[in-house]
Amino acid sequence: MLDLHSHTTFSDGTLTPQALVTKAIQARVKALAITDHDTLAGWDEARAAAAGTGLTLVPGVELSTTENRRSLHILGYYPHRPTLEPALAEMLEGRRQRAQAMVSKLADLGYPIELPPRAKNMAPGRPHLALALVRAGHASSSREAFDRWLGDNGPAYVAYEKFSAIEGIQLLRRCGAVPVWAHPYLFRGGTVETLLPQLVNAGLMGLEVYHPSHSPSEIRRLEVYCRQYSLLLTGGSDYHGPAVDGTKGNHAELNQLQVSLDLLPPLQQAAAALKGMPAPV
Repeated sequence: MLDLHSHTTFSDGTLTPQALVTKAIQARVKALAITDHDTLAGWDEARAAAAGTGLTLVPGVELSTTENRRSLHILGYYPHRPTLEPALAEMLEGRRQRAQAMVSKLADLGYPIELPPRAKNMAPGRPHLALALVRAGHASSSREAFDRWLGDNGPAYVAYEKFSAIEGIQLLRRCGAVPVWAHPYLFRGGTVETLLPQLVNAGLMGLEVYHPSHSPSEIRRLEVYCRQYSLLLTGGSDYHGPAVDGTKGNHAELNQLQVSLDLLPPLQQAAAALKGMPAPV
């Protein structure tokens, strides 16, 4: 009944913030975090949609960082928006340039596409390019687009500009946000056991323990690490909305994991402590 990881059309989700809120309420979610990639732009629409519904919205973001030249995502909860948004604006421009570089590579390979116009604060990513390839008739599904061109070793792939996980954690802490390592066992640049102490020393405050990609044994190990390092436990579906190209989505449905609401108060208390404020009652 707690879902601390979801995406809207302001990043790579397929539902607007308003539609996501409606979906969450239908799924009996009691507290929902909007964690779009490198943008806070979906917050206002989500708050307006949630007003008076009883749904608690947790403001969040998912930073795109790298470690050992592989993607590593850091979730940040309750950031101070005026402090964080200028830094995100720079990252957003980097994402746009990266997307355009991949569009150019695809054109050179003989697969021209056009990205649909989006809101100025939307963060473009590979899922948008994959959908454009499907709409142009070059691929039958987003999965095929990733397998042929957009995967990490694909001919059209362009790496993120270097922004390390440690830099991401430090940025979030400066902005009063609680940094949490998203889906640790999806990281392909090293082992959780090796990297975790470095991230904790940089200021990491939690682990996304409960995620659709984690096996029961991985969840148990992450629970042990949280006790060992005194880290917060979080969880969420990583919901991206229904697939729009006829393929099955990669992640669970909202509330499928039935994450306990008991995890929310410690997160709220940690965020309040970072800002020097009393925790919400």
